[in-house]
Amino acid sequence: MTAKDCIKERRSIRKFKADPIDHALLSEIVETASYAPSWKHTQIARYIAVEGELKDKIAAECTQAYPRNGEIIAQAPLLMVVTFLTGRSGFERDGSFSTAKGSFWQAYDAGIASQTFCLAAWDKGLGSVIMGIFDDAKTASLLNLPEGREVAALIPVGYPDEAPAAPRRKPVEDLLSFQS
Repeated sequence: MTAKDCIKERRSIRKFKADPIDHALLSEIVETASYAPSWKHTQIARYIAVEGELKDKIAAECTQAYPRNGEIIAQAPLLMVVTFLTGRSGFERDGSFSTAKGSFWQAYDAGIASQTFCLAAWDKGLGSVIMGIFDDAKTASLLNLPEGREVAALIPVGYPDEAPAAPRRKPVEDLLSFQS
């Protein structure tokens, strides 16, 4: 599969088969995702693979703002929680911001890492969907995240049990402009 094929064919998957995901395969996907670019190569993304009772608890207790997310997580065989180390991306060693964008770079790097993970998973036959509507604090508490780490995204992962069509895309003319 070419990079272009992977980008154009990947879809947000919300229905999964019950088949478990081999941990060695998941390790391979995370190793590939580790090549995602980051601010000054800070590599702040960290991945937590959640299965079983804890996954179901996150689905039930951390998705009240959008219950459909809980339903999707509950039926997925695995939940990947993307976290990041705080105070590094976008910061200088003395703790000051490198640019006017401040700590924005943390979320930017976590987003790049999340998409890279999803593309690497798709390349290996796994579907995923990146979720942003969840209770960050409750999720962090259930995972016993140490100080200096925050939850960026929840990504249910599994073998797809659906094949959604590609949504319509805006024409390039609406997306691209040139200036001189």
